[in-house]
Amino acid sequence: MSIQKKGNKRSAETAIEKTGKKVKKTEVVSESESESESGSENTDSSEDDEDDLDKMDDSDDDDEEGEGDEEDSNEKSDYVDPDKKTSKEQHEEQRKLLKERKNKRKSGIEVERIKKLWEKLRVKNPPMPKEIRDKLSNETWELCEGVLGDLVLKHDASRVVQTLVKYSSKERRDEICRELKPYYYKLATSAYGKYLLIKLLHYGSKESRAAIIKGLHGKLRKLMRHREGAYVVEDLFVLYSTAKQRHEMIKEFWGSQFAYFSDENDTRDVVEVCAESTEKKKLISGNLYGTIKASIEKGSIGFQILHAAMKEFVKIFEGQEVRDFIDLVTEQFAQLVHTPEGCEVACVVFAKATAKERRGLLKSLKEHAEALATNEHGQTVLQIIFMTIDDTVSLSKTFLPTFEGKMDILLVNKFSRRPFIYLLNGLDKSYFSPIVLKDINRYVELSKETSKKPAEDRRKQTLNAFLPAFYDTLLKKPYEILNENIGAQFIQELLYNNEFPDTSNELRAKAIDTIIDCVRGDLSNEDHLINKAYTPRLLKSLIQGGKWNRETKKIDEIPDISLGLTFAVKFVEEIFDSGKDDEVLATWISNKESSFVLVALCDKFKEFPKNQTASSFIKELKKQKKTINKQDESNKGAKLLAKVLF
Repeated sequence: MSIQKKGNKRSAETAIEKTGKKVKKTEVVSESESESESGSENTDSSEDDEDDLDKMDDSDDDDEEGEGDEEDSNEKSDYVDPDKKTSKEQHEEQRKLLKERKNKRKSGIEVERIKKLWEKLRVKNPPMPKEIRDKLSNETWELCEGVLGDLVLKHDASRVVQTLVKYSSKERRDEICRELKPYYYKLATSAYGKYLLIKLLHYGSKESRAAIIKGLHGKLRKLMRHREGAYVVEDLFVLYSTAKQRHEMIKEFWGSQFAYFSDENDTRDVVEVCAESTEKKKLISGNLYGTIKASIEKGSIGFQILHAAMKEFVKIFEGQEVRDFIDLVTEQFAQLVHTPEGCEVACVVFAKATAKERRGLLKSLKEHAEALATNEHGQTVLQIIFMTIDDTVSLSKTFLPTFEGKMDILLVNKFSRRPFIYLLNGLDKSYFSPIVLKDINRYVELSKETSKKPAEDRRKQTLNAFLPAFYDTLLKKPYEILNENIGAQFIQELLYNNEFPDTSNELRAKAIDTIIDCVRGDLSNEDHLINKAYTPRLLKSLIQGGKWNRETKKIDEIPDISLGLTFAVKFVEEIFDSGKDDEVLATWISNKESSFVLVALCDKFKEFPKNQTASSFIKELKKQKKTINKQDESNKGAKLLAKVLF
């Protein structure tokens, strides 16, 4: 109520003043004065009266205020301020003021002139002729020379120097690098300057890179803790340094003594240096752990240079240091596996972890299961997990749900198939080189402190969990698997494995039927599986029923797996109708790939001359002598078949 009356008072006074009337202040009665005079007994009636007055005042105020506004608008329309500037003039004045301020800065005028040249120099489309670009580069350099230090830390001017580095000659790049020598650290820690430093590393000469590495020597540990500097150090380590320079960079993480007083010709590793004294080992491990911890807290755990520092640390850590380090990296364990150094760290960590710690590490890897398996380095970590973890139930629950939906991709990937081959065959030398075996055995040796279960029991338990998923993938997506060399090779190893006959026999029978179905049809079709070189090899292996033994020079057949003669007979009966289908038989003879399968069938059937299907099939093949003899020299299988039959 009081707010409404005060508004009416102002409106009334304004309207009266505009119409030339005068009114005394006492004529406008406030709510508070009215209430005080009326007393408590007449409060209700007073308020009713005032409400009626308010309504009257509102209507009067509206009429009077409308008249005043009309007169006021007429007065405004007739008056124009001669000093008022238009919006365009105001913006122009602001731009002029901003330009004056920029020019007053250090090297401000030069920057403006340089930027005009840069706008021309950086044009990519249409491509600029080399002579014109060289001319613009020379003009830009003449203006930049001597003032580079003032330019490189500014957002716009730094981009000018980056373009200049990109299009300049080797000599000029070296000159720019020398002039910026005092600014290397500032550039590395600048949000804009870091890009210029990386450009110098990318386009610069070997000498320039060495100069930048030397200029940042002693400051790497500090840079690794810096949000911008960490990226520069990472590029410097991964892309632009030699093996010797990397070694010197990593030695900085050992401590200040090795950063400033290190001998470049000292090639000893951290283990050899720590062996000199307990104090030195304590100092180095403390510095390494401190740098690693600070970098992880800054979010730099994915950097390869940090993984290299971790690699140094895990070579010398022991006792409580092992537990502290595992606790430090557990939550972000998945960030380690994508680099060579990080892979080694991850393998050592998992090998030395306790059962409880391994469960935490598995939990960290669960969301990254597919990436772990398909990564060049991650697949090694996965294999070490298979070889060291005792809790195979947790292992299966962690990885199998993800792997089952992606198994058709994993089985044909050159990296992910290796851990699965281990489950089927163990450390088969056909798939694991001596160097790889050496590393794997080292990790297994480290795991003996915490892994109690026999290695073979661990492998078999894990295989038993994964075996149905392998077969299920073949049955659901046979063409995706058999269409790849790696996939066909894996299927061969899968069918040969008979460690769990109760599980395998039924699944193997279904898999054999699926494979035979996949090689039916028109062989002239380019997409037919028989036209892939590895499909005939798979069929030949299944017909042989085992692997070639280099020592005995014979096939070591695997019993009770429905391969060898059993598979050969089934194959002939279903594909060639026991050899009676002359048209299909002639087609297989004429095909350059499938003719080798017929050779394998003949070799196998000659071992069992009393088998009815075998003898009948060889007779039918001999009837195809004319078809066999008319094949040209490119059909080597047919030529070999002729030698076997006749």
